Amino acid sequence: MSTEETVTWDGGEVTAVTEGSGPVGILLAHGAGVGQDHPSMKALRAGLAGGGHTVMTFNYPYAERGAKRPDRLERLLTCHRAAADTLADRVGRMFLAGRSMGGRMGTYLAADGYPTDGLILYAYPLHPAGRPEKLRTDQFAQISLPMLFLQGTKDALSRMDLFELHIASLPNAEVGLLEGAGHGPRGGGWNVETMTERYVTLSLAWIERVSSGTSG
Repeated sequence: MSTEETVTWDGGEVTAVTEGSGPVGILLAHGAGVGQDHPSMKALRAGLAGGGHTVMTFNYPYAERGAKRPDRLERLLTCHRAAADTLADRVGRMFLAGRSMGGRMGTYLAADGYPTDGLILYAYPLHPAGRPEKLRTDQFAQISLPMLFLQGTKDALSRMDLFELHIASLPNAEVGLLEGAGHGPRGGGWNVETMTERYVTLSLAWIERVSSGTSG
């Protein structure tokens, strides 16, 4: 069962949906091309909630109004922070999770000192498509929290040699590779169901290790 509510901040508001219950919260942010109601996001929210956690998704402002072009970085982060504050008030521990752009926004919040127990990054967009020289890695120098990266080996936004060099080598990063997967939930032998199953299985196991203090 899911509950819909409104997340508000000075100058804006968006819809959020919470599913599940438990002392551990997971804030799950969507990517640039979809909103929280996309089948892949709903499936992932339900799967993580099924592990005994309180999972909240939310729309960024542009998704809320039905636009396709993401908001400016500052507005995305303001919305993300407001959603995180809303969930944090209800749980004992909280993880910032997100697919593609949503995960990236979570890393910026963590680098800025937002209190979270760890980051779960699905299909992290290491660089724009076709522009591997524009790496999105500067913020990781400011993050000492545990991080889980679940990455497709054929992701056009994360060339594998660069991923291995700049992400897999981070001392606080744990990596799960999805062989043949691209940036989206379909293709390379994967679909929404199989990718969600892998995401959920690896995420729940990692959260358990981090929460019990046994994560490497």
